[in-house]
Amino acid sequence: MSPVEITRTVRLRVGLLFGIAYLVFVQPTPGSLLLGLPVAFVGLLIRGWAAGHIVKNRQLATSGPYAHTRNPLYFGSFVIATGFALAAHWSLLLVVIGLFVFVYGPTIEQERETIRTRFPEEYQAWEAAVPVFVPRLTPWQGGRERGRGSNGPDGEGAFSFALYMRHREWQAALAFVAAAVWLTVRALVGF
Repeated sequence: MSPVEITRTVRLRVGLLFGIAYLVFVQPTPGSLLLGLPVAFVGLLIRGWAAGHIVKNRQLATSGPYAHTRNPLYFGSFVIATGFALAAHWSLLLVVIGLFVFVYGPTIEQERETIRTRFPEEYQAWEAAVPVFVPRLTPWQGGRERGRGSNGPDGEGAFSFALYMRHREWQAALAFVAAAVWLTVRALVGF
């Protein structure tokens, strides 16, 4: 197993264990849900947007959210986790930050090296202009943009619903809905 595969396995298992414990033990309130669920939904939108722009291992994704941050999928996951932490109790934010630094930090570095090796010239300019995690407000204009990219079926750098589906990001949307319903029932019924 490669270091990337090991890190991915650890990341998925830690996330699953934390998610199960979260759903079992949290005590949300209607107010905490009103605060946290919209934040988590924004993270879901970011992940979906990113999934519709990435053609894994074939080209460097620099359009859409990748013109704002080099890791929009992970940033979206962070926003989702932040939202669900707020939906339970603000103190869980410390756990979320710790998990992201511990689990995603090494993953981001490993993927950076892989991508840098695979796309050396494109990556150098992109890395210099686009932040690793926290998005820049204006999109980087040096990458694949509408009409100049090649991630869509007709050569556009626009969002591709086919890519969104291929990357199974709809599963994250279903998980979001299931968790939101579960938390709402817990908040209203109080069990």
